[in-house]
Amino acid sequence: MKIRTGIGFDVHRLAEGLELWIGGIRIEHEKGSVAHSDGDVLIHAICDALLGAAGLRDIGYHFPDTSGEYKGIDSKILLRKTADLLQAEGYAIGNVDSVISMERPKLKAYIPEIRQCLSAILGLEPGDLSVKATTTETLGFEGREEGVSAYATVLIYKE
Repeated sequence: MKIRTGIGFDVHRLAEGLELWIGGIRIEHEKGSVAHSDGDVLIHAICDALLGAAGLRDIGYHFPDTSGEYKGIDSKILLRKTADLLQAEGYAIGNVDSVISMERPKLKAYIPEIRQCLSAILGLEPGDLSVKATTTETLGFEGREEGVSAYATVLIYKE
């Protein structure tokens, strides 16, 4: 069995009047992500981790923000396409571990729904997909509520 790991990171600036999507779920907040797509920072980090683990470059290579095809796209579509790319290479996903960093809103109540959404897209049991949320205790761009970041690590394998 061939086992590989990957790490992903993404960040988006926040601005008033935009929608905030995290993990495929719309989060109620006065600010949303500034992005070419829907700006789902968590899905983008997971995509990068999966692509990197499989040696398939990164999300910007496969879904460039210079392409009109991806303007405003639902990031759940990008995650499904990423999973399809891995499957075409013979890889299966073992697990995903992730963390979202932002000061507000608190994400605790959204985490079960985010886990359910992402595990359904990836064909994982909810227990194989971890989502955590944290703040930076008012430090940095997340703490000043200027942006949101997410990290993800994944394990993939090939029989």
